[in-house]
Amino acid sequence: MGECLLLLHPSTGNALVESLQSCPATNPSMLNVHLVPHTHDDVGWLKTVDQYYYGDRNNIQHAGVQYILDSVIDQLQKDPARRFIYVETAFFYRWWKQQNQSTQRIVTQLVNEGRLEFINGGWCMSDEATTHYSAVIDQMTLGLRFLNDTFGECGRPRVAWHIDPFGHAREHASIFAQMGYDGFFFGRLDYQDKARRMKTKEMEMLWRASESLTPPLADLFTGVLPNGYNPPEGFCWDQSCDDAPIRDDPDLEDYNVDEIVQKFLNAGFYKANHIIMTMGSDFQYENANLWYKNMDKLIKYVNALQAKGSKVNVLYSTPSCYLQELNLANLTWPLKTDDFFPYADDAHDFWTGYFTSRPALKLYERLSNSRLQTCNQLEVLGGPKSKSGPFGEGDSDTMKRAMGVAQHHDAVSGTEKQHVAYDYARRLATGWAHCEVLVRNSLAILSGSEAPRVFCENLNISVCPLTESSHKFSMNVYNPLGRTVSWPVRLPVNGSVYSVTDANGRAVDSQVGNVFISLKCTCYIYDMKSSCLLPLLSVRWFHSSSAKPTATLFDILHYFLNYFGVSVNTMVGIMCVFVLFDNHRYNASAGNNKESPQTSGAYIFRPNSSDPFVINKTAETQIVTVSSTVQEVTQWFSPWVSQVVRLYEGHRELELEWTVGPVPVADGLGKEVITRLDTDIKSSDYFYTDSNGREVLERRKDYRPTWELKQTEPVAGNYYPINSRAYIKDDKHQLTVVTDRSQGASSLYNGSLEIMLHRRLLYDDYRGVGEPLSEPGDFSDGLVARGRLLLTFTPPDTAADVHRPLAQGMVLQPLLSFQDGTPSANTKLEVCRGSMDG
Repeated sequence: MGECLLLLHPSTGNALVESLQSCPATNPSMLNVHLVPHTHDDVGWLKTVDQYYYGDRNNIQHAGVQYILDSVIDQLQKDPARRFIYVETAFFYRWWKQQNQSTQRIVTQLVNEGRLEFINGGWCMSDEATTHYSAVIDQMTLGLRFLNDTFGECGRPRVAWHIDPFGHAREHASIFAQMGYDGFFFGRLDYQDKARRMKTKEMEMLWRASESLTPPLADLFTGVLPNGYNPPEGFCWDQSCDDAPIRDDPDLEDYNVDEIVQKFLNAGFYKANHIIMTMGSDFQYENANLWYKNMDKLIKYVNALQAKGSKVNVLYSTPSCYLQELNLANLTWPLKTDDFFPYADDAHDFWTGYFTSRPALKLYERLSNSRLQTCNQLEVLGGPKSKSGPFGEGDSDTMKRAMGVAQHHDAVSGTEKQHVAYDYARRLATGWAHCEVLVRNSLAILSGSEAPRVFCENLNISVCPLTESSHKFSMNVYNPLGRTVSWPVRLPVNGSVYSVTDANGRAVDSQVGNVFISLKCTCYIYDMKSSCLLPLLSVRWFHSSSAKPTATLFDILHYFLNYFGVSVNTMVGIMCVFVLFDNHRYNASAGNNKESPQTSGAYIFRPNSSDPFVINKTAETQIVTVSSTVQEVTQWFSPWVSQVVRLYEGHRELELEWTVGPVPVADGLGKEVITRLDTDIKSSDYFYTDSNGREVLERRKDYRPTWELKQTEPVAGNYYPINSRAYIKDDKHQLTVVTDRSQGASSLYNGSLEIMLHRRLLYDDYRGVGEPLSEPGDFSDGLVARGRLLLTFTPPDTAADVHRPLAQGMVLQPLLSFQDGTPSANTKLEVCRGSMDG
């Protein structure tokens, strides 16, 4: 076996070095065209992950990843000059496990010699708009750990490769830089930005991806690929393509070698005498011989012209080898400090709808991330026996792989077909089922009690069979955060009076009240609320007492005014001294206007008007509960839009729980529902959004920091992704909204902040998914989505002290488990004990 010589990361102060046996020789006096053979294998999109791997359901899309890898490995062995890069570790992991030792030895040799190079290395090519940094790091860790365990240092990727995500986040670049990557390449760039960069030869740059880290800790060379991630026009030699092969017999009438060669003289958009050319596309190389046979000819005939004075040198290469040559050229690159959102590929085609698409899946992914962290922690706390204990065999690996797949840019993004969305959710559910056994075992080990536990999966819709049927039950609340938190807990119960004690028998404030479920059925349930103080990495109880009498409208007005400056306007919604909450909708473009045929779809957001429509000019308002624990107001804007505003005792944030759906479409109009907060904050055109849940970027209406924007979509062109929070501010005040999932947001007016909650559309947007975004929901009449927003109103200089912990708490939520009756007195883990009596 050969030895791999590693590229040295620029931050070490050494030059980028790789052995000549690995990277091909270049000619410094010529234009060197680096051909990069690759395949882009979506970890689910039009077909499920399994269907893509096995080549099933080819009536939807012809794609079989196992055959791609079989074919590529065979062809690489036939010529040591050939190269190939592979990205999606989720697929390679599966393929590797199915190979015999002989094939594995061959692949290891190819990796050691640099002929097969892993790029990116994560479990998937993650989305950048709708993912949280913790889940991104986890999926990268999962893939990189497998590559390291399997191939050692020779398998370590040195280049990040995000050729298909629909816009690029600064935090992703920061993560790649901190992981030691030498460069980052991507394919999609706003059409206006790309035109400018091509003109000024700035398609490659240095991305300074953090304002808080000292350079060069988050500095990363970044390149925009010239053809997206496809081959140049006329050079697609896959079995799925129609381009002509190279006909190199001079006696043929349609001899085309000279024509092909001339197409390689278009390197004007790059500063160095090196150009990278992607040779491949979606699920290509299933018959790798077609590609390599034609590329062999291309290299042969182009380079043969050097004897006649040609200055073009074509070679098989990889992104790492290309980057090495750029590093040796010692050029100066333009600096980039913001991000690449929003992305548009034409004047009326902004890819900002997917920030919100499939809101239920986005929430499920976020909750699954929280559960995975809890599972990991309890696996450590419970020790090795937590994997095999009184409740059976459990593990966290299945959940890790499911979450890794869910970060894919056609998964949590909401841009997949409906049957694929179901498959992503099924995988997460299966992963949790394995983790749940581990959690049960760990809690049994820690507490010394093997009493069965119940995890209520539908508490977000006020469903928990055990608490609804039992008059006496106990509850564990596990806090996965590394700090103490006060967390409000709400449970459906079957009575109006409950007493609750903590592990030490002390009473905890709580209340029981009626909760309105639906205007359709006019039904109520009893709902118990309390806030519990949770030490870090622990389980705690909260205690309910008898319900308080309902207060007058004046009482709740007085309470809100004192604690948040909020009052109630029973006609139009909740009104505060500084904030007006209201719900609106954009009607989706059906693509029948004069400016453009573009429609709103899973990817694209394009409203048919710049002004949203008020869902209802009046709102029915009901005071639900008032007590020392929580103050609550419920409002119904229509049978399909409602909200509950809550303020918990001792909390500095206001909770807004929204319910939207089924969105009606009988009028023939798709709808995109927003909540808008209008304030007297003098924010001008500025607002702020987080990047993958970490640092915050300043946004400005109708403006891009590095190029002059010609705004053609005044709403969609000003939408940005938020993963955990957004805010507006002036010199004295800041309004911050913390979200429970990734969503789209904007500020279109001075003092206004809007967040898109739900989308239901009737037309495809022609970006490949091939179906409209119209989720059927439980009863095939449309999806009902429910969620929470937390609002804080603070001085700007102290705002982060409030909203950052809230955002962390939304991401890592406590895990609740229940036991019927009262736990035994000899339970060892004191913070895991408590009881509730009705």
